[in-house]
Amino acid sequence: MLAHGQTVIQYVERLAPKSLAMEGDKIGLHVGTLQKKVKKVMVALDVLESVVDEAIAEGVDLIVAHHAVIYRPLKHIRTDLAAGRVFEKLIKHDIAVYTAHTNLDVAVGGINDWLAEAIGLQNVEVLDVIHRDAWKKLVVYVPQSHRDAVFQAVCQAGAGSVGNYSCCSFQVEGTGTFLPNEGTNPYIGQQGQLEKVEEVRLELVLPASRQSAVIKALLAAHPYEEVAYDIIPLDLPGTGYGIGRLGELPNEMTLRELAELVKAQFQLGGLRVVGDLQRTVKKVAVVGGDGSSFVSKAIFRGADVYLTGDIGYHTAHDAQADGLSIIDAGHNIEKIMKQKLADYLLAQLKENGYETEVATSKVHTDPFVFV
Repeated sequence: MLAHGQTVIQYVERLAPKSLAMEGDKIGLHVGTLQKKVKKVMVALDVLESVVDEAIAEGVDLIVAHHAVIYRPLKHIRTDLAAGRVFEKLIKHDIAVYTAHTNLDVAVGGINDWLAEAIGLQNVEVLDVIHRDAWKKLVVYVPQSHRDAVFQAVCQAGAGSVGNYSCCSFQVEGTGTFLPNEGTNPYIGQQGQLEKVEEVRLELVLPASRQSAVIKALLAAHPYEEVAYDIIPLDLPGTGYGIGRLGELPNEMTLRELAELVKAQFQLGGLRVVGDLQRTVKKVAVVGGDGSSFVSKAIFRGADVYLTGDIGYHTAHDAQADGLSIIDAGHNIEKIMKQKLADYLLAQLKENGYETEVATSKVHTDPFVFV
């Protein structure tokens, strides 16, 4: 059984919800349609003409990319130019392109977590929180006979998690009353007769991002024709999501040793370093891609060294003056997302009985080489 294109993207968005993307980011479906069966998915960092040629040769139906194929406004699509040929080939071969960019950067278990994991960071936190998932409370009244079924359903949908604890709830037994009027089909009782039922008041907290899923699960598991429930906003700080990660190396090492580790982990021909190579470092900030705008945040959070890409000359001077070392490993270290996202998608598809294939682009898209 092949997965529908929309099903594949639902798995992507389960990992990296669109709501996590930074304002104005060009995410989502860029080319083609998701309203088709997908035999093969290819995960790519960039959608260059060489990557599209690879997708055509491999029989790919859907490319899931990190960087947008449509980033700047299009003035024309000229098929005698490189940019136009990309779209011509995609459309002729019915290859859809979907982009997950800053939402995949921000996501828990996304690119920045993968980068932090690759160099062994511990006690990892978000570097710059840009979004908080507000807390809410679900209150629902359930007949005793369906207490466990409803409880398990809403827990599995994302309610009841507090820190590292799951299925947290408060349950109070009491008596519920209702009068089924004309036109009703009550699960318990009869039309025109006041009914008294032993019920449980079930309370669980949930993040706002899971509200729709929790309510859907609640209504599916609850036996009543009309379910009495409340969603109450809570004045509590929600889980923070944002750009970058901050953590500690397992052991102190010199800046040179860390730079060599980064080179090895990301198979780099070279990288740029700002700072004394013999300096001992422990606390590391990480931002995949262009991290120039987060240098001040890395300094503020007390990082010894900042791993990122695309650092400008004057920005490097400013960081050096403030005592922050920098390892500029290039934008392309985000290529870590290819295998990581492919593994995730393949696991989701197999778990749900789909035979859709998942591959990674083998094309090297870093425009820079060291000589």
